[in-house]
Amino acid sequence: MSPLSQHASDQLAALLNGFGLAAKTPLSNWIDGDLVAGEGEEITLINPATGEALVSYRDAGAALIERATQAAQRGQREWMALTASERGRRMNAAIRGLEGHEEALAQLESVVAGKPIRDCRAEVGKVREMFEYYAGWCDKQHGEVIPVPTTHLNYVRHVPYGVVGQITPWNAPMFTCAWQLAPAMAAGNGVVLKPSELTPFTSVVIAQRLESGGLPKGLINIVNGLGRTTGAALTDHPAISKLVFVGSPQSGRLIAEAGARRLVPSVLELGGKSANIVFADAKLDEAVAGAQAAIFAAAGQSCVAGSRLLIERSVFQEVTTRLARAAEQIHVGLPSDEATRMGPLQNRRQFEQVTRMIEAAEAEGASVLTGGKRPDGLPDDAQGYFIAPTVLVNVTPDMEIAQQEVFGPVLIAMAFDDEAQAVRLANDTRFGLAGAVWSQDVARAHRVAGQLRA
Repeated sequence: MSPLSQHASDQLAALLNGFGLAAKTPLSNWIDGDLVAGEGEEITLINPATGEALVSYRDAGAALIERATQAAQRGQREWMALTASERGRRMNAAIRGLEGHEEALAQLESVVAGKPIRDCRAEVGKVREMFEYYAGWCDKQHGEVIPVPTTHLNYVRHVPYGVVGQITPWNAPMFTCAWQLAPAMAAGNGVVLKPSELTPFTSVVIAQRLESGGLPKGLINIVNGLGRTTGAALTDHPAISKLVFVGSPQSGRLIAEAGARRLVPSVLELGGKSANIVFADAKLDEAVAGAQAAIFAAAGQSCVAGSRLLIERSVFQEVTTRLARAAEQIHVGLPSDEATRMGPLQNRRQFEQVTRMIEAAEAEGASVLTGGKRPDGLPDDAQGYFIAPTVLVNVTPDMEIAQQEVFGPVLIAMAFDDEAQAVRLANDTRFGLAGAVWSQDVARAHRVAGQLRA
């Protein structure tokens, strides 16, 4: 093991032990108010910065899903016995359970997910904001009375589903954990949540700390394991009344099929291929800065990443030149380095996909304006999943890289001649999700934005 890997492993062990998760045999689940070890096959986490083993834990499996679901049912009944106002107060109190643990939580996320430490600190703040916001909704959910003949009374009540099954991704584990837990709890539900098997620990710690702040035992349960085992047991469990999934379209189809078989609703937030449209009259400094942030934040591993840049032809050369220079100034480095603005990709599979798609684009005729390879200046033992910020030009709409989600720090730039063509190019993909329009003509900006399928 390289010195860099050894340092990361030692740091992770100290963090896990500090949260009571037992580094040697990690207690990778939070069920009914207790830390619980998995019972299935061993899962080894790889350090994204070095490509070497980091720690191993065991798959939860169907038996622990059963325990977690039963706990969530009990916790949900206790939760719903409280008034709505009291639930809001409890949620606000629960978030205070994180106080004093923010830095350790950020470091835990950084080591396992490979994200820059500064980004992880910001993400911890988003966890707090999410719970504070939804706590305010607990007592603001109202039904309605529908006018009918005087001998009848017709009214609508909003009631919780009961126990919600949630599956979150590896690109933003803490944020998506809070994003799923908080609204479900505010609506009165219990939760069984399965994080990605690649980033298992921060969700466990969040649940642990929230419960220490005053939530009912069993209301939140975190189970970790593989999709084909633990995930399948969760989506197929008869006590799960609603499914929520954030991740890839391929996995999303499986979740939707599982819900359809049991006739329970599923909410899916899947991939994106979002377009930024830059008109010639835009403030180009702001447009370039916005386009850079849209794709290179989180190393492009975001469902709303602005991975397509559509530029009016008269300023295409200027914008792409500026953007390439800006991309080359991004400090790519170790997640623990305070100066790092972009870290490695999270896992080998993603690294190989991004690399393959860049190579395929070049084979189809695209040109790499900058990036496309391992960045310079990394330590010798940082042999992980690093790719320099990449900008591609000479891309046509029919290329794979123009149609499919890359989920990496890769921006494609294409020119357009008029507003109608810009809209056609922006909508020429099966993905939607997000978009942006850069122009000082407010009427045009709103007109174009209104036509985007995003």
